[in-house]
Formats: sequence, structure tokens, C-alpha cells
Amino acid sequence: MSTNRDTDSQSVVGRVFLASCLLTGTLVLIGFFFPGTVEDLLGGQHWLGLTLSFFGSGLGYLAVLPYHRESVSLREPVAAFRLRMTTPESTVRSVLVHIDPLVALPPIVLFGSYLVCAMISPVATAATVESVTTVILEITGPMFQTVILLALASSLILALSKWGDLRLGGADATPAYSYATYFTLIFTAGIAAGIVFWGPTEALFHYRNPPAGLNVSPQTTAAAETGLATTLFHWGISAWSAYAIIGVPIAYAVYERGAPLRFSALLTLIVGLDAMERRSTRLIDSVAVLATIGGIATSVALLSEQFLTGIAFQWGIRHSREGVVLFILGLAVVYGLSAASGLHRGVRRIAALNILLFGLFALTAGIVGPTEAIIQSVGPTVAGYMTHFIPLSLGPPSEWTTEWTIWNWAWWFSWAPFAGIFIAALSRGRRLRTVVLTTVGATSLATAGWFLILGQISLTVQQAGTRDLLAVVSTRGGQEAVVGFSLLSTLPVADFLIFVFLALIVVFIITSADTSTLVTAFLITRRGTTPSQPAILLWAGVQACVALGVTVFGGASALQALAVLAGAPVAGLAVFAIGGLFISLKTQTHPSHHTPLWKKITNRLPHIQSHHDIDPPDDEFD
Repeated sequence: MSTNRDTDSQSVVGRVFLASCLLTGTLVLIGFFFPGTVEDLLGGQHWLGLTLSFFGSGLGYLAVLPYHRESVSLREPVAAFRLRMTTPESTVRSVLVHIDPLVALPPIVLFGSYLVCAMISPVATAATVESVTTVILEITGPMFQTVILLALASSLILALSKWGDLRLGGADATPAYSYATYFTLIFTAGIAAGIVFWGPTEALFHYRNPPAGLNVSPQTTAAAETGLATTLFHWGISAWSAYAIIGVPIAYAVYERGAPLRFSALLTLIVGLDAMERRSTRLIDSVAVLATIGGIATSVALLSEQFLTGIAFQWGIRHSREGVVLFILGLAVVYGLSAASGLHRGVRRIAALNILLFGLFALTAGIVGPTEAIIQSVGPTVAGYMTHFIPLSLGPPSEWTTEWTIWNWAWWFSWAPFAGIFIAALSRGRRLRTVVLTTVGATSLATAGWFLILGQISLTVQQAGTRDLLAVVSTRGGQEAVVGFSLLSTLPVADFLIFVFLALIVVFIITSADTSTLVTAFLITRRGTTPSQPAILLWAGVQACVALGVTVFGGASALQALAVLAGAPVAGLAVFAIGGLFISLKTQTHPSHHTPLWKKITNRLPHIQSHHDIDPPDDEFD
């Protein structure tokens, strides 16, 4: 009976979302083609609310749509992300009984203490946290640089060696999703809406203030090329390798050693399975929860503020703090429903929509923008990336290095626990090589294309004098959110691009937040059980409360700094994970047919030459 009630209630919710989406969507389309008419009738803030209602109801409808079980192979890892259905009578008991207090309480106490301090003395709290963060990042800077290089080198070894041929879960294991879905889920979960804002902005900042030690004059052609290369460095293979080197050891421990799907699973490769129930090991999961909630909650708060700032800049629609609060609450409802609906429903569908919008926007911008300049920038940018890779990776201590490179590496490592767990959960049936090449290679190509297109458009507009984008940022107090709106308004089909730009921001926030909510709920649930849907909604609410707290009391940048601090212990644990993984791979007996990638390529050269066919057999790289 409960299943039927759940189905009926979901059907009702779905119909409400659909009706709302159709109604608001019709009005939004009318406003898109006749902006003056709708604005006169509704006013700016009501028009903004209508647009957000359209986005939210559409995404909510995707989340609650039913699915056909035969369309998804519910083996592990999807089974690892199954949810428990509960009746209303048992909801509270099921949530409380199944929470692991040792994992849940430390983050809750820390965030609660921080918000109380921020409420009592916001300026002093923010100054203290930020000063401590600066000192720690300066001290740990060389460690982050070393671990990132170690992670990248380890990823290359796994991809090219015979170990990359190992299929997670055994030779007969099959993936739960197609490769396209696999890539989409990893990419959209691992990168938030920051890529949307920073796409047209970061290269500009490096153009104005080039990296220390490269001897490049500001605001020159060389500075433009270096700016693009530096941006690719911060968002490329080095950054994504931080996810891979956490995700691969966890996946190996789960599918080859029988460890539970937890962040602490990566230690089983060194200390064994028996250590998983130790308090110290469970506290490692608590660090992962701290980093995840802190990183996502501050991203939701900051990106919501930047989103509304961009709206105010573009259309003059002012927003109050209450407006930001309502926006965050609306996001929380959508990403909470998406997470509670499960990986195979809301999370997967919204991620697919995300990647479609991402590709549509980049392709359209590349076509209507300075296409020739974009194409011509590829060669110098790639050459600059290769030339400056070592200097940027091993940059000497400086204010620029700390504020840009070290901060970026710390931020990527602070997101690595939830991203690594998610990658591991999706990777049963995949070869280690596929996991690495997808997590590090395919994702980096996607981000590179994005930054090459938007970054070069920004630099072209700035250098040609079409619009002084740097001056626009300065007049807005350094807020990078306004660059995208100012830039897009100079292009053809500007209204369409701005509309998709807004949709991308919302969808990117939700795809990261729903995944992190799902992972957090699993980390906090006692081992041997799976979280219920109310539990997932609870932790979606916790993330929203933290985001609301920093919005109301201030100090979002300080809480972001606090979350970044969690990147240091994660980077340290990554070293042990790398060591344990290679020791385990070295001692494990591999079938004789496992072959290094380089040898597969050389073995196929005669076949390629005689048949003019460069595509490998389907079973070699699945």
C-alpha cells in the first residue's frame, strides 16, 4: 500500500510541476519575444520570480518523473545508491536511528559554532578565519603542489600501464549506465556553476595580472595567450586528477576488496577492512562531510548572490537579502527532490539537461562570436600551457601563487571526497583506464573547450575596445558575475544566450548540490544501511541552512575559506591512497591478457596501416 501511496503522491506532485512549468514557460517565452509588454504588466522582480519558477518547476518535474526499471541496470553501483522507502509514521525514527553520530555531529557542531560566532561578531569571525586560512595555505602550498603532481603522474601510470586493464568488480561486471551517461554524471557533479561565471572572466584577470615568475607584461598579446593557458592549467588535467586519485582507490577498495562505499574506504588498502569500524576511521568520513557541506553550501550561497547580482546588472532588477533567501530555498527544494528521487531519476535527468545546455551554449557562442580568433587561439594556448606547465606547477611562494594556484588546488581537494565517492559508485564494470581517462581526460577536454571559447571572446572584446570588461568588474567591486552578462550583450542573439546562461547557472548549482546531498546522506547513515528519502531531504535542508546562515549573517567567503581548509587533510590522505593503491595492484595477480595501453596501440599499428582503421575494437576501451 505504501508503494501505491508514494506513486500516487509523486504523480500529483509531477502534475503540479508540469502545470506550473507550462504556465510560467508560456509567459517567459512571451516575455522573451515581447519584453516590454510583460515587464510593464509584472514589473522586474515579479518577472525574475516567474523565470525562476519556470526553471524550478521544469527541473522538479524531471526529478519526479517515473522511470522504467528495464531502462537502468540496477546492479552495483546503482544498488549502492538505493534508497529506503519509509511510511510517514516511521520517518522520524528511521532518520534518527540510522544516523552515525560520530560522523554527523562534528560537522554540525562546527558549522553551528561558526554561524553563532558570525551572528555575534561577523567581522571578527571572518577576519580570523580568513587570516588563519591564508597562513595555512602559505605553509601547505608546497604540499598541494607536490600532491597535485603526484596525482597527475599516478593517473598517467594507471591509464598507460597494464593495471589500467583491470575491470572493477570482476571480468564479468557490466556498467550500469552507458558511457555518455557516465561521463555526464561525473562532469556535471564535479564542477559547479563557477565554470559558468569564470568562463568569460578568469583569462581576463590573468590578462590584467599575469602569473608571477613568467615575465609577461600585463594587457599585451602575450598576456592574453598566457591568461588562457593559465586558466586551462587551473581547470585542466591537474585539477581533475585530484578527483581521480581519490575516486580510483575508493572504487578499487569497494569492488576488489569488499569495503563499504565510504571515503574512509581508501585507507583499507593500507590498514585492512578490520579498521573500518574504528572511531578514527569513521572520523575521516566526518572530514569528508565537513568538506562537502562546507564547499557546496558556500557555493550555493555565493553563486546565488552572484546570479542575482548579474540579474541586477543586466536588467536593473534590484534584489534584497530576502530575495537571495527565497532563491536559495527554491534551489533547496529542487535539489532535495532530485537527490531524494535517486540517482537514476532526478540526478541523471538533470545532469543530462545540464550537459545539453552546456554544449548548446558553447557551440552558439563559438559560432556567433569571433570564431576565427577562437580557432587561432588554440595553438598558442596549448603551446603556452605546455611551456608554462612546470613553472605554474612549481611556482615559488608568492601572493599570486597562493591566491590562485594553491587556493584552487585546496578547493579541488575539498570537493574530492564527495566527487571521489560518486565516481567510485558509478564505476563498477569499468576498467581503471576508463575511469582515469574519463575523470581526467574527457572532463578536461570539456572544460578546455568552454574556457577557450568564452575566454577568447572576452579577450577579443577587451582588446578590440568593444567593451571594457575589466572596468565593468571594477565598478562592481570585483564581482566576476557581471562579466558574462556584459560580454553576452555584445554578441548577436544576446537575449537567447543570456537566457541559456541563466539556465546553466541554476542547473549547474542543482547538479552539484543534489549529488553532494546524496553522498552526504550515505556517509552519515550507519554502515550496513541505506538512507531513507526523508534522511536525504534532511541533509538537503542542512546544506540549505548553512547557505542561508552565511547569507543572512554574512561571512560566506570566510566559510568558503573554512571549507578549503579541509582540502589539506584530504590531500594528505590522497598520498596514502596512492601508495596503498599501487601496493595492492603490484601484489594482486592479474590475468595474462592485461596489456598496457601503449602496447595495445603499437600492436594495432600494422592493422591500422593495412585497413586504414583507427578505431579499436569495442571491448578494448569500455
